[in-house]
Amino acid sequence: MPLRLAFMGTPEFSVPVLEALHQAGHEIVAVYSQPPRPAGRRGLELTPTPVASAAEKLGIPVFTPKSLKDRHEQERFSSFNLDAAIVVAYGLLLPKAILEAPRFGCFNGHASLLPRWRGAAPIQRAIMAGDKTTGMMIMKMDEGLDTGPIALSKSIDIAPDMTAGELYDELEKIAAPLMVETMEKLEQGDLVLTPQKSEGATYAKKITKDETRIDWSKPAKELQKRICGLSPFPGSWCEMEISGKQERVKLLKAKLVEGSSLGVGHVDPETLTIHCGEGRLQITRLQKAGGKAMDVETFLHGFHVTKVY
Repeated sequence: MPLRLAFMGTPEFSVPVLEALHQAGHEIVAVYSQPPRPAGRRGLELTPTPVASAAEKLGIPVFTPKSLKDRHEQERFSSFNLDAAIVVAYGLLLPKAILEAPRFGCFNGHASLLPRWRGAAPIQRAIMAGDKTTGMMIMKMDEGLDTGPIALSKSIDIAPDMTAGELYDELEKIAAPLMVETMEKLEQGDLVLTPQKSEGATYAKKITKDETRIDWSKPAKELQKRICGLSPFPGSWCEMEISGKQERVKLLKAKLVEGSSLGVGHVDPETLTIHCGEGRLQITRLQKAGGKAMDVETFLHGFHVTKVY
């Protein structure tokens, strides 16, 4: 028999999982997402999240509480008589009462190979740390932070110049079939849960504003991973002197260039290769404040960079 489910998610990343579960024939009786957020030029329009919009198209009731700690919210959730709840990048903590309400519990799709990169920013942190592989894991949730037992997983390689946006797209492709397979096994009664290992655990803390400013005195290898890991959002940045004017520029992609540094901040205006505290880095995609993202060749046709800060 199809499972009776609630789905809990917010960004575009979560939408394919919701749609795949619906297409697989499961009865999704409720969708939970973050409240609508201000949008538009003046911020006066409230825009539903991608998951909320997708649920409305599927005809599924949407709930957007600011918290699940309220007793009435917990009672409503319990009244759905769920077999399971599916959580993919929801953004709210689930209290014990929520975790224990479904008959088989709550299952989370997490974008790392647990126990590595528990927490809020596993995709960015994997790239910034120089990891060679990552993946998706389906975990039965407990009261800890991404500490529950693992149901299924699938790993993928991280290419040397891969950005967080590109890795996000690759993980999105495997998240939906992996969750559908997990629910199929749960439905058939042959889902095996494996406790996480205690060794090797790391925490993927949220990205802070302080991390986005590029310090050219750092080694090029470190900065290349930081630029790619923060692209396209929130994006790393620096200031450049462009045609005599100092401007803020978002750095979206970079690659290492052979050769030793000639001095921190030294820049080759023909290639936009920047000399770091150790090694050299070529910016290959960037965006001026208020402008469009461009590859470096297009950018250098219109702009002349003489300094970086």
